[in-house]
Amino acid sequence: MRKVLQSVRQIRSALQYRNDNVLNSLVRRQNFSTDIRRGCLCKLSYNDGVTRHCQPYNMSFRAMFADVATIRNGVETKGGPLVEYERRIAEGELLDGDACQVGTLQELQRLYDQLIEKAEDCRLDKYASSDKASRSRWLWSRLLPQSSYSPVKGLYLYGGVGTGKTMLMDLFYDQLPGSWRKKRIHFHDFMLNVHSRLQKHKGVPDPLEVVAGEISDEAILLCLDEFMVTDVADALILNRLFRQLFSNGAILVATSNRAPDNLYERGLQRDLFLPFIATVKERCVVREIGSAVDYRKLTSAEQGFYFIGKDLSSVLRKQFQMLIGDAQPVPQEVEVVMGRKLQVPLGANGCALFSFEELCDRPLGAADYFGLFKNFHTLALEGVPIFGLHNKTAAYRFVTLVDVMYENRARLLCTAEGSPIELFERIVTISDAQNMAPRTSSRSRKNDDFDLCVDNELGFAKDRTISRLTEMNSREYLEQHAEMLAKKQQHPQENRAAKIEA
Repeated sequence: MRKVLQSVRQIRSALQYRNDNVLNSLVRRQNFSTDIRRGCLCKLSYNDGVTRHCQPYNMSFRAMFADVATIRNGVETKGGPLVEYERRIAEGELLDGDACQVGTLQELQRLYDQLIEKAEDCRLDKYASSDKASRSRWLWSRLLPQSSYSPVKGLYLYGGVGTGKTMLMDLFYDQLPGSWRKKRIHFHDFMLNVHSRLQKHKGVPDPLEVVAGEISDEAILLCLDEFMVTDVADALILNRLFRQLFSNGAILVATSNRAPDNLYERGLQRDLFLPFIATVKERCVVREIGSAVDYRKLTSAEQGFYFIGKDLSSVLRKQFQMLIGDAQPVPQEVEVVMGRKLQVPLGANGCALFSFEELCDRPLGAADYFGLFKNFHTLALEGVPIFGLHNKTAAYRFVTLVDVMYENRARLLCTAEGSPIELFERIVTISDAQNMAPRTSSRSRKNDDFDLCVDNELGFAKDRTISRLTEMNSREYLEQHAEMLAKKQQHPQENRAAKIEA
């Protein structure tokens, strides 16, 4: 009994810490800082002096959070994203966050607490009912269709590149109970899956309803990263798809560079897409992350994998050969979706070699790129050009390629005509174009101006691509890639099983 009471006090103490201290972390940080190396808590006085308290702060901090996991509503839970965020900062795993990140974490913590509290009403736990009851519910839902909206609203996070949207959503997702019906997936991959299912159910009176039913049966909580609509085929089905998903009780957590009102801006038949925006705003709390800091660009630069200049084919192939070792590169073929095949000009030891034209100047898309990186962990790409009006379509494909690579934590070795920023200098949004200085008769028009590409979607997406290219060439990213490869080599059977399942 004494041990039980002691555990209750520890849990209560940890939760009290979260509620009283963590939510006021910005105020507290004005007076305290953490010496990670020494594990001490330092108090900053007003005369810039430092008083060091030699209490092992990090150790007691970890001990506190070790006891946060508890049973709530019959489910073993952790402290939540806000608690985990503070732990990582104290451990030195993350930089001390700004006010925008902390405010967003409060929203994620609110959602986490609501989901834990109403897990049963939301039907989140996949083991909560027997197979027999599940079959019975499935049958009645077909005989007597009825809406079952979730009592909990989702969350739509949007903001500039590198502000930590993906990191915050992953932090939230990792804290959720493992027994829940949940799924975290990149938006590109999600829509590919939807179209694949639609193809499978071709001939059914309403295939979209069937697909929505399958998705909501597998996952009530959907976490979609990088929500960006550029394809008219996606735009035309999103409203019906998500209305059906929400009617089935689905909860959406999404990240995007665009506010809901700016999704699919100036797209074809956008008037048919507008009801989807209203649906998202109705079923999700919309939150902007307004940080001006691009955390991805705070990583250290690395010069070994991104080569700037023309006619560097021999340099790229030499580096490619170094990566594959003694293996002999040969043409290969990988399977993508719905029986399609992608030809790989040269590949060996998980490394693939393409020219830019072969990968981005052909009618390929996200499905092809996802198929490629299920089989290869490194891409050697030759001849990335400066983008403009003349190669706008190739620029779109390159943006998608980088998104898929980043999602799969793949390594990029490439030659390019300019730095990541220089590649996209001629791509601007409508607002940027309107703010440009007008030409006068006394000023000659540059040739570059004729190749200026005014495109809102691409103009917004370029910032994300520049940021990701910068991070993918950093020492930290490449070290993470090496660690990922080492783990895969240690567990080859699990990786093969994952490929088959995918």
